[in-house]
Amino acid sequence: MKEDPEHLWNILREEAEATISKEPVLKTWLHARLLRHGSLSEAIASNLSEKFNFLRDSENYLFEVFLKTLNENPEIIESVSADIVANFERDPACKNHFNPLLNYKGFKAITAHRIAHSLWRADQRELALHLQSLVSEYYSVDIHPAARMGKGILLDHATGFVAGETASIGDNVSIFQGVTLGGTGKEDGDRHPKVEYGVLIGAGAKILGNITIGHCSKIGANSVVLKDVPARSTVVGVPGKITGTSSENMPSLNVNHICI
Repeated sequence: MKEDPEHLWNILREEAEATISKEPVLKTWLHARLLRHGSLSEAIASNLSEKFNFLRDSENYLFEVFLKTLNENPEIIESVSADIVANFERDPACKNHFNPLLNYKGFKAITAHRIAHSLWRADQRELALHLQSLVSEYYSVDIHPAARMGKGILLDHATGFVAGETASIGDNVSIFQGVTLGGTGKEDGDRHPKVEYGVLIGAGAKILGNITIGHCSKIGANSVVLKDVPARSTVVGVPGKITGTSSENMPSLNVNHICI
């Protein structure tokens, strides 16, 4: 499906209207969360600011910060649109496009991180770190605002995902719960993993240090990876060992966790 934000926004609204016709009890909720808004940016800013209402009178301030950041950085909405499509196409439990926006904490955490990353780059670092703290508190996902993310990311289930300050994730990566992209100790500088495009990382995997996970590789659940992984490799075990070469074009798209 084309990831054009305006086209996707129309699809979200059509799906919401169709849902209301089947489930009238959801009318008020869907109107408040989606249909009353004029754009995807506005819907995202509203939903996140209401969730992160850390002071009773600060919601409007957060909404304005979020909406301003989204409007000034259209690449964020392009990435968010790709993330919504990734959830819909890769997660068999996702039956429509508005569920990630309204219900999936992995998507919400990644979206909030995209805003925090923009604030970090704009030297609003205390606000960015505070947003990181809120995401950790509400969604159990801890991503440093300096970490870099591509588009088309599926963070499925999400609980316990951690990414350190110098970590980076390429386009079209699928990651499951309990994954850590961390350091190996107290070292400074560039100390976190670099995950290239098309990678699939299974639940509970720990990838540690300034290492590269080559494109279109597959990391098995609960593996501990401490060394560079060549492109299109399959890695399993503790410590992780290469057990073969992936024949899939992009394991992240097929989301097949069988590592044999």
